[in-house]
Amino acid sequence: MTCLVGIDEAGRGPLAGPVAVGAVRVGANFNKKFFKGIKDSKKLSAEDRELWYGLALEAKKGGELDFAVSLVSEKVIDKHGISFAIRLGIKRCLEKIHASKSDQVFLDGALHAPKEFSRQLTVIRGDEKIPVISLASVCAKVTRDRYMVKLSKKYPEYGFHIHKGYGTRLHREAIQKHGPSDSHRRTFLRNLNSHQ
Repeated sequence: MTCLVGIDEAGRGPLAGPVAVGAVRVGANFNKKFFKGIKDSKKLSAEDRELWYGLALEAKKGGELDFAVSLVSEKVIDKHGISFAIRLGIKRCLEKIHASKSDQVFLDGALHAPKEFSRQLTVIRGDEKIPVISLASVCAKVTRDRYMVKLSKKYPEYGFHIHKGYGTRLHREAIQKHGPSDSHRRTFLRNLNSHQ
């Protein structure tokens, strides 16, 4: 049976931490009412994102849908680039949810699935237009945010729990004061230094 798959990423731009790719797979006869009220993760509050993540987990346990999130490390980003890291995350997620080559795959923005997924469609602002992408975006964002909060306990001086690794003033000042941690993306910091 053909299923619908939605894919999105979170954390393309931060100066630290992994990039997260989320994929959600639902049956063609999945109850569309489940998605009522979902939006692009950036337009939901942190509480609402946690709520949706909880609903996705329940639905996964009940066998109604499947989802996976792949965190691709800053080491991979530094070695191979952010585009490669996101492609790797997409491949890993599709394997985890046992996506079929016949599934209809929807991707946000400029993302692409491996070529063997012949029924794929990249949609600009797909996280706003296609609910299964919106849920993938929420799962990716919640997983990455939780990871960064944990990382903040290891490196309290950077305030990762506040900015999640994005290049806020607070974060940039912490890097200037303490230097980069092992979890910083060295290639992104080089760009930062060249802009100053």
